[in-house]
Amino acid sequence: MSRPRDREWKKDEFFISTDPSLVPIATLSSALASPLMYWAKGMPDDAIELALRNSLCFGLYDTSRPKPTETTWHLVGFARGVTDFTTFLYITDVYVDPAYQGKGLGTWMMRCVKDVLAEMPHLRRCMLFTSNWEKSVPFYEDVLGMEVMAGDKDKGELAVMGVKGKGHSTM
Repeated sequence: MSRPRDREWKKDEFFISTDPSLVPIATLSSALASPLMYWAKGMPDDAIELALRNSLCFGLYDTSRPKPTETTWHLVGFARGVTDFTTFLYITDVYVDPAYQGKGLGTWMMRCVKDVLAEMPHLRRCMLFTSNWEKSVPFYEDVLGMEVMAGDKDKGELAVMGVKGKGHSTM
């Protein structure tokens, strides 16, 4: 079994890597500060770098676009897992560049997350929060097998979603 930070997947001209050193901070910073990331404020670059170092990152890159530098490809999607790499993973900061949406890349990225979850034999639970009941809730139910654990759509509450792992007492 490979370590979660050593994973890579390829599909056509795209690849996903869990190597946080590949993530171009300026591009991610711009995405995090955009209205697309409506749930959070932007952060300074040093805070983003610290978050990347302490998380399981899934960077989605377009290899058909020239490298902006010698060490990075064009970042078109991102997801971050806050985790102890053993029992728990909280998914946050999921993003796909609007120019690349509708191509199945977000679904593919979440399936890569699911691959990593399946390799965690002591995982108790994977969770996330979303306020998008129309798109996100059905998406995460379908792709990750998550269930709404708490939240009331009619009251405008966040959906607290989760899926049990192999280390959960009921699995």
